[in-house]
Amino acid sequence: MSKTEASETRGHMHPISSLIREANKIFFDMGFTLVEGPLLESEWYNFDALNVPKDHSARDMQDTFFIKDEPGYVLRTHTSPVQVRYMEAQIKKGINPPYRLIVPGKVFRNEATDMTHETEFFQIEGLAVGEDITLAHLKGTLAQFLKKVFGNSSVEIRFRPSFFPFTEPSVEVDMRLVGESAPEKLRDKWIEMMGAGMVHPNVLKNAGVDSSKYRGFAFGMGLDRLALLRWGIDDIRLMHSADLRFINQF
Repeated sequence: MSKTEASETRGHMHPISSLIREANKIFFDMGFTLVEGPLLESEWYNFDALNVPKDHSARDMQDTFFIKDEPGYVLRTHTSPVQVRYMEAQIKKGINPPYRLIVPGKVFRNEATDMTHETEFFQIEGLAVGEDITLAHLKGTLAQFLKKVFGNSSVEIRFRPSFFPFTEPSVEVDMRLVGESAPEKLRDKWIEMMGAGMVHPNVLKNAGVDSSKYRGFAFGMGLDRLALLRWGIDDIRLMHSADLRFINQF
């Protein structure tokens, strides 16, 4: 087979796979370790350990896929359980913070599908725990990541107060790309990107970390949504369509 024939038959990387590789490289350069976890998760790690109360709406059957033949287990609704699993494992080994990790992976929500929602999609989670972690570290980390993802465009980040059971304080993170190098469709527009905040002391305690000595930040964003913005894709369902006409564009 000639080089020309080989290039014509070579496959194309899915945009989500490309983003995971790219994100891993960006965060690796900032001292983060890539970690993975199970898709079938216990309610303890998916909810309880993350300070999500028993009566929280996230446990509702409309949002969560519960496993009929495995009582107490669900298809994970977010990648956050891996935070607790990782910290717990490090403590059992006698390794105290600092920790820095990112967790890309598939998650599941029992909801209707449309152009911006799917029942299964990809998230990327980040966690940093140490003795002097602040929201300023979170802001700087996210600004650096988004700047790299969008081609070294100038990035502005703003926080808006929010609520998540596993962080306190909690924030919604908005991004604005500025300057001539920013994509025209996104330039100078505030776009909601993710939820984040300082790790709730109860989450640290549940993982065995001394919450009186250590604190941390956490964030989570949809990789599918990031891909929509990065490449101007207009329908999230294309990500999981297995349509080669879509994949071949990448």
